[in-house]
Amino acid sequence: MLFTRREFLHASAVTGTAVAASNLVPLAATAKPPKKNPLARQLGITTSSLSGHIAAKPTKGKMTALEMPKILREELGMTIIDLNTSTIASTQPAYLEKLRTAADKAGCVLTNLKLNQRGLDMNISDKSVREKSLSIYKKSIDAASILGLKWARPLPLMAKPDMAIHVASYRELCDYAAKKNIQMLIENYGWMESDPESVPKLVKAIDRDVAVSPDIGNWKTNELRYEGLAHSFPLAVSCDFKARQLGPNGEHKLYDLKRCFDIAWKTGFQGPWCFEHANSDRKKLFKELALLRDMLQGWMKDAG
Repeated sequence: MLFTRREFLHASAVTGTAVAASNLVPLAATAKPPKKNPLARQLGITTSSLSGHIAAKPTKGKMTALEMPKILREELGMTIIDLNTSTIASTQPAYLEKLRTAADKAGCVLTNLKLNQRGLDMNISDKSVREKSLSIYKKSIDAASILGLKWARPLPLMAKPDMAIHVASYRELCDYAAKKNIQMLIENYGWMESDPESVPKLVKAIDRDVAVSPDIGNWKTNELRYEGLAHSFPLAVSCDFKARQLGPNGEHKLYDLKRCFDIAWKTGFQGPWCFEHANSDRKKLFKELALLRDMLQGWMKDAG
């Protein structure tokens, strides 16, 4: 199904309203998903899946980010692209406009920018270091705006932060991004992976212009995973449907992919689903992404 960027932005605005309303009720309450969401049931990838397969310039055996949307659509039939700062060749406006145009021509939608710059710390007590990190994040939000994205996500760190500083920094990014019609996201990573309620707690603390993009793979144990996803998906606007090593028929021993899907679906979350999966062999990677695509499409069909 093709849909316009205007439909995407409208659907995202409705979703953001639902998430904002959810902050006013207890953590266990479920936010209602938007009634009409053109991204429901839509599949795509996080571009970290293509690390090692993307080059800044045309290279034998590799694709450029500008070629990626057409390849994603034609070879895998997927429409959603969740970007990572490491897979964008440039933040110059002219390049970003070309990438946005390439996605539009392919019938794809660029949704999110994961701010994965290493060495940044927006939680540190040193004000100068913190402000420099926030400044770099804001420049990435500027890039996300040029790309026509609706969401951006800063990278959680491994050590649990001073929550007062963390929340204040998140609010500063939220306020900055909101002026550009971008909503900041929270992903369960790093320090958040050992607390199944870390996501709704942080949403509640930030209190404005923030939503959730659960990563089904980022939990310390399976017990934490399923409980954490049950708390996170009611607040979700997107999902990193991460798979580790796959068997020849899509077997996944590390954790139950179908159970993760069922948890999401029961909360009302229906997409977009962004596959995150790696393989150094591009042919095998695309075969495995196709396996994941077919599994999820089958589960959605069965779910009705």
